[in-house]
Amino acid sequence: MRPRLLLAFCGGKHDPQAVRAELRRAFGDVPVFGGSAAGAIGRGGFGYSGFELGLIAFLDPEVTPQAVVTRHLLPDEHAAGAELGARVAESAQDGNVVMLFFDSVAAATPLRLHPASSIVDGFHAGFGPRPVCLLGGGLLTDMNLAGGWVFDGDGVVKHAAIALVFPPIVQAETVIMHGCRPVSTFMEITRIDGAEVYELDGKPALTVIERMLGLPLGGSRGHELTLTATLGEKQGDPFAPYDENAYVNRLILRANPDTGSVTLFEQDFARGTRVQIMSRDNSLMLESVRRGVAEMNLAIDGTRPLLGLYIDCAGRGSARSGAPVEEAALVQRDLADSVPLLGFYSGVEIAPFAGGLSRPLDWTGVLCVLRRRS
Repeated sequence: MRPRLLLAFCGGKHDPQAVRAELRRAFGDVPVFGGSAAGAIGRGGFGYSGFELGLIAFLDPEVTPQAVVTRHLLPDEHAAGAELGARVAESAQDGNVVMLFFDSVAAATPLRLHPASSIVDGFHAGFGPRPVCLLGGGLLTDMNLAGGWVFDGDGVVKHAAIALVFPPIVQAETVIMHGCRPVSTFMEITRIDGAEVYELDGKPALTVIERMLGLPLGGSRGHELTLTATLGEKQGDPFAPYDENAYVNRLILRANPDTGSVTLFEQDFARGTRVQIMSRDNSLMLESVRRGVAEMNLAIDGTRPLLGLYIDCAGRGSARSGAPVEEAALVQRDLADSVPLLGFYSGVEIAPFAGGLSRPLDWTGVLCVLRRRS
């Protein structure tokens, strides 16, 4: 039986045009969505060498999503997200599951990202106040953020985002795995420009963070990718006991010793935002995965799972994190055998958060299981 749709995540060392041509040769004129990935995860293995290809075929029309595409990220990510949200709203019903995938890298030299926060905020603005289960991630070619591209159904494109809108019969169970611990008190961002944080409590942000962590950020020149710490914004009661699920964390992408600033992965923090310095904790990360997969298995027990999708921050791979165990291997091993599994290593993860709206997340693993509604 010929698939109705293919979802593919392709390692960055492949020629994407050649991969697309081979998929067409193997499956015929079937639309392919997805794109580049720093690595892929499946039942039979996982890796981030750049030569992986993760593939899922949709055969049943009852559960096959409809695709909406925008190719306009480059001029204005928020406007492109709003365009996507408005077009999805034309056909989506309340509470539909929507998977959003987008090209993470606007330019490699100098590095500039397509901010997920702008795309997601735009999507919600265009979609309107109705409930929607929005999840997904940013597409990368490798862990060094060297590039990204999208399979848009017909071909391979840059500066694009796709929304896969699932039929109402499909429901999603989602858990978010974290792995950061606060190492500071609350501090206020007192100077910021976009994603670049200059001051915390009136002092150079880089000085404050390095003093608190006890290590330099970004290597000897300061401008290399760091990905070793985050700034976390606690949601809800700031004085409530520590709960990793209460934090929206923003990875520190790089440091600039000349200006005393740090650049975050996203630009959704503002002057006056109260944050804490968060240290990545590998033991906490692994425990969070074990706990999250156990919660998922309980949630889907007795249901009819269709697909498990694991959207895994590229920094969580042991090559980046230094963890003694690959946390993706825990998902692969412990998730119920009845669930077909596809995962990819991402730049940013998107999932429903407190209050129902979806948020971009950093250094998380988002595990989603699609199932038929009861």
